[in-house]
Amino acid sequence: MGLFEIKDNFYLNGKPFQIISGAIHYFRVVPEYWRDRLEKLKAMGCNTVETYIPWNMHEPRKGEFHFEGILDVASFIETAQSLGLYVILRPSPYICAEWEFGGLPAWLLREDNMHLRVSYPPFLKHVEEYYHVLMPKITPYQIDQGGPVILMQVENEYGYYANDKAYLEAIRKMMMAEGVTVPLVTSDGPFRESLNGGTIKGVLPTGNFGSRTKERFATLSEYTSGGPLMCTEFWVGWFDHWGNGGHMTGNLEESVKDLDDMLRMGHVNIYMFEGGTNFGFMNGSNYYDALTPDVTSYDYDAVLTEDGRITEKYRRYREVIAKYTEIPEVSFSTEIQQKSYGVLSVKEKVSLFSVLDQLSTPVSSVYPVSMERLGQNYGYILYRSCLHTEETLEKIRLWGAGDRANIFVGKKPVLTLYDRQLLEEHKVEEEQREGFTQGADLDILMENMGRVNFGPRMEQQRKGIDHCVQINGHMQNGWEIYPLPLDNLEQVDFDGEYQDGTPAFYRFVFDVEEIGDTFLDFEGWGKGCAFVNGFHIGRFWEIGPQKRLYIPGPLLKKGKNEIILFETDGKSRETIALVNEPDIG
Repeated sequence: MGLFEIKDNFYLNGKPFQIISGAIHYFRVVPEYWRDRLEKLKAMGCNTVETYIPWNMHEPRKGEFHFEGILDVASFIETAQSLGLYVILRPSPYICAEWEFGGLPAWLLREDNMHLRVSYPPFLKHVEEYYHVLMPKITPYQIDQGGPVILMQVENEYGYYANDKAYLEAIRKMMMAEGVTVPLVTSDGPFRESLNGGTIKGVLPTGNFGSRTKERFATLSEYTSGGPLMCTEFWVGWFDHWGNGGHMTGNLEESVKDLDDMLRMGHVNIYMFEGGTNFGFMNGSNYYDALTPDVTSYDYDAVLTEDGRITEKYRRYREVIAKYTEIPEVSFSTEIQQKSYGVLSVKEKVSLFSVLDQLSTPVSSVYPVSMERLGQNYGYILYRSCLHTEETLEKIRLWGAGDRANIFVGKKPVLTLYDRQLLEEHKVEEEQREGFTQGADLDILMENMGRVNFGPRMEQQRKGIDHCVQINGHMQNGWEIYPLPLDNLEQVDFDGEYQDGTPAFYRFVFDVEEIGDTFLDFEGWGKGCAFVNGFHIGRFWEIGPQKRLYIPGPLLKKGKNEIILFETDGKSRETIALVNEPDIG
């Protein structure tokens, strides 16, 4: 048993303790590599690992909980403890983290008038029911029960979002009622406006920032009542969004100096030590003037690369940390190599329209209905209607639509609309409606590009079409709606018809003699997502900056392996390549 306290400093078993932590999100790293990443963390001189806990992964559907595989947070904590590392947990309902919907479950949006992260009883009830399941999984690992967990977070950057102190207090009480006994923290932007809104009595305020440490700590010190100063997210890089023009990187020299200042003045959690990967459809988005969905890689210009390789930043940080603590000798126990498996040719391909009824059971509705109202969280959704009253097709407009629409008439592409284009009426040019006949099918394939993870727009994140479709100025009625979360690709029959220029599935098969990490080069392909032996490794998009998708070696097996690409824009080629180097722009 141990004791961790917050006084004028952090104290571990009665002695001053300096937190030197790094962030690793267990849900962004395959579990076979957790030990490797944690060993590298310890070898840099860190004594603690920090992780968020994503509600939307652990409760993907209301009342359905998962704590296995990549979601086995208890196993992650145990691995850290076995290496002598302490743990900081951030189980707040909202995590941001550039993660889909900031970690909130999409099913919250099925309810009308849902209000997030405030004292709205239905929201608080959902949190309470989630905590009633989650907390017994993690509270036994608190330090006063013999575990490595020394701190937990109440909420995350709440002062950037709102200022409902009753809500913060409700979350704190829930945690304590469920057995949380370690000290609690909040983390906010290091500005008075944020700290005024995001702090509560009895919980240590900490800051999230990436520069100007002395100035930021000076502001934070006004709120800590003489307690320790901690940067809970020392941003050492930044995240990429599709179309941003190139991989975001930080200034190493300035970053090294800021780390030195933090360790001289207080405590640090390096964000990110390793960023990892936004597997599946779990990337988040931001929205200021336009939608900016994050790429699949969460490399973050972190201390370790997305695939866990040591960087110059790692070596420079270790030199700084060595001024404040002894660097332990650590042997890396996981053998990891990078492999190139060469060029793969398409083995089979089939159009989405040919297998639609294999992948989805349609829902009939007079009007379009959003994903969430149909119980779908992620992926794509297709809306089909017969243009039985139209003698021509001149104009189309989607209302309440997000985020990207591929529109077809008679299975032929007509328009592709994205983000703010969805707010306008569009003229259908004569060449686009070539071959149109009255009674043709209208198909609208909508893609959820990743729900916004920051700010007031979070309450307006229903995906698909949540209002109506206008054709030639009037609303079109009578829809067959096909949810397409793409979690059942074993149902795809590749013997069906393939049609150029339409959304389609492409299957590749390759043999592996020696397993290693590899990278899928999708040059020449348009937009879509990729599956390796049934595991969804993430999205691709020709606009970059990311040009290759990371495939961790543990996803492969000796012998025959399968890759399936789903491409939406009719831009494909006959090959892909598996190479031994990343290309994130």
